Amino acid sequence: MRRLPIGRLGAVLGFVFACLVAVPIANAKGGDNSTELKAREAFAAGRYDEALDLFAKLYAQTLHPVYLRNIGRCHQKLRQPDQAIDKFREYLAKERKISGDERKEIDGYIKEMEALKEEQARQNTPPPPANPPPPTYNPPPPNYYPQQPPYSGSTSGTLIAQPAPREEETPVYKKWWFWTLIGAAAAGTVVAVLLLSGGKDMPPCPSSAVCK
Repeated sequence: MRRLPIGRLGAVLGFVFACLVAVPIANAKGGDNSTELKAREAFAAGRYDEALDLFAKLYAQTLHPVYLRNIGRCHQKLRQPDQAIDKFREYLAKERKISGDERKEIDGYIKEMEALKEEQARQNTPPPPANPPPPTYNPPPPNYYPQQPPYSGSTSGTLIAQPAPREEETPVYKKWWFWTLIGAAAAGTVVAVLLLSGGKDMPPCPSSAVCK
C-alpha cells in the first residue's frame, strides 16, 4: 500500500471536515428556505403580522440572532414599540459580528421606537374636562360657630369704636330761644314806632294832670 504524502493527506482530511461542518451551519442559519422566502415576501408586501409569525417560527427552529432583528422590524412596522425595542436589544446582545454601521442603524430604530412610545403615552392620557363641575357647598352643622361671650373691657388699638347714635333733632319752632327772639323783635318794633311818632298822636292830658 502506497503512502500518501503528509501534506496531501492533510488537505484531503481538511476538505472532508469542512464539508461535514458546512451542512449544519447552513441549516442553522437558513432553516427552512421556503419559510424564510415566505416571510420575506410577506414583509415586503406589508403583511407584517404574517411575516412576524414566520420569522418567529424560523427563530424557534434555528435560534439564529438575525431573525430577532427581523422580528423587531415587524413590531416596528406594526407600531409596537415595547416589543420592537426588546427584540432589537436582544439582537445586539446575541449577535457577535455586528458592524459599526449596523449597530448605528439598530440604535436609530430603538430611538425611533422610544419616541413612538412617548407619543402613544401622551395620546392615551385623557384631557382635563372642558367644563369642570362647580364645587358643592356643604353648610356647616348646627352649633358649628361657638357663642362668643359678651364684650367687656377695652379693645385693642386695631379696633375702631362704634360712634354713639345721633339724637333726633328738635324742630326750631319748638326751641325756647326761637320764641325769645320773636318776642324781642316785636318789642323792638313797638318802641321804634313810638319814637318815630314823636308823641303827636298821644292822647291829651287830663285836667287834673300836668303834661309836658
